[in-house]
Amino acid sequence: MSAQNKSLGQNWLRDRETLANIADCAEIIDTDTVLEIGPGLGTLTSELLKNAREVIAVEFDKELARKLPAQFPGKNLKVISSDILKFDLSDLPTDYKVVGNIPYYITNKIVQILLTARNKPTITVLLVQKEVAQRLAAKPGKMSILSVSAQIFAEVSLGDVVPAKLFSPVPKVDSQIVILKTRQHSLITDSKEADFFKVVKAGFSSKRKKLRSSLAGGLKLPKDEIEIILRKSGIDPNSRAEALSLEDWTRLANIVAP
Repeated sequence: MSAQNKSLGQNWLRDRETLANIADCAEIIDTDTVLEIGPGLGTLTSELLKNAREVIAVEFDKELARKLPAQFPGKNLKVISSDILKFDLSDLPTDYKVVGNIPYYITNKIVQILLTARNKPTITVLLVQKEVAQRLAAKPGKMSILSVSAQIFAEVSLGDVVPAKLFSPVPKVDSQIVILKTRQHSLITDSKEADFFKVVKAGFSSKRKKLRSSLAGGLKLPKDEIEIILRKSGIDPNSRAEALSLEDWTRLANIVAP
């Protein structure tokens, strides 16, 4: 494979100040194990190694994975040639952290895998497409399935915007740092997780419809029954899904599936 494989969505970031900023957002200390997603040429890896006890770098490109260790002789770096979507997170110590400049097309899958894993990271710092970062951190009024799915498990905040011109090759859009701090106490229990997401998916199933209609269609319940449930939840039946807060969704799910 070439060192710059556009089919894998690889855009290299070489700006030292930005790389240092990404690492700083992860609040790495000398006892931390850091999982780096897609180290590529190792520019971010070098920043992570400055403070971490160990960096475990998972690289899909076999040639890049083969070359990376030689750049950091004597450093506590373990490079694994693997697809991050198939990587077993249970092999990592508890309280690990995740950092990565990740391909745009797998952002949603990576966030889902990390935040629903049994062994979740304490903090995840990702450099992603600006639009996706802002969707992850959205507030009620602009919520989506992605933002609800992330924020139910983590406190999500935004870091700096990284202009496209700092990458090689230059992508078509700007990127942004997004920070996900895993909640110590989950807002939903494991046993309620499936019920919660069933309700959320139903609510967002018809984005242009009001909740009364989208929930009725998604949950296959009569509209009048849905209206009663919504009023019992303290939610206006004329609201749209994007307007609801996490607390609204948890209340609603608890009433739909007590």
